[in-house]
Amino acid sequence: MKCPKCQTENPEGMKFCGGCGTKLERVCPHCNFSNPPQFRFCGECGTALEKPKEPPPINYSEPKSYTPKFLADKILTSRRSVEGERKLVTVLFADVANYTSISEKLDPEEVRQIVDGCFHILMDEIHKWEGTITQFTGDGAMALFGAPIAHEEHAQRACYAALSIQKAMVEYGEKVRKERGLDFQMRIGLNSGPVVVGSIGDDLRMDYTAIGDTTNLAARVEQAAKPGEVWMSQETRNIIRGYFKDCLLYTSPSPRDRTRS
Repeated sequence: MKCPKCQTENPEGMKFCGGCGTKLERVCPHCNFSNPPQFRFCGECGTALEKPKEPPPINYSEPKSYTPKFLADKILTSRRSVEGERKLVTVLFADVANYTSISEKLDPEEVRQIVDGCFHILMDEIHKWEGTITQFTGDGAMALFGAPIAHEEHAQRACYAALSIQKAMVEYGEKVRKERGLDFQMRIGLNSGPVVVGSIGDDLRMDYTAIGDTTNLAARVEQAAKPGEVWMSQETRNIIRGYFKDCLLYTSPSPRDRTRS
């Protein structure tokens, strides 16, 4: 235990500091009861005397840092069977609407805190449906459903993840509005198409090659969506037809060619 007076580190079980003789005790932050130094919980009211260790910060450039263990194990177990294979996947693009405007109104640290909260929602919902986040940008993310973990219903999973994200963003956006006075929303775009899965490293980094406009169209769909909406391409809509209703369909980069299904 570290002495509060001289900062000397004392072995467990010591009642007095070996550096200055100060009595070693743990005062409960709830009831102010004086506990022996070896106590982890207050003997008077049961309050925890040790602060829980904060999890290490997430490194968004390292997939192993943000991928939950259950999903990482599945990826590493199945990687040999998918490397070099052509897979039909659904690509999800998501970004913060009006990010430039938000960045101009707040200092960088405040922006980082808001975006971190947003990214945690993205990660939770995408991973829940076993999507793989392939990259984070400064204001958004890209994810694949259907590779490297194969799912025949990859498009449905991507839709469920997208809708869950937008549902969670309503509450999170309200929190940001109350605390910062800002309108915070996301746009999401989906497209389905083939990719060739390359190597998957022990660090979960995945190389893949998109065939045709698989990823480019997903990005254009996302850019066409309005804040708070989920848009999809005709390819994705063909797969999920009958599973969802009130879908937004994107057929062309031109705004006048957008149609609602």
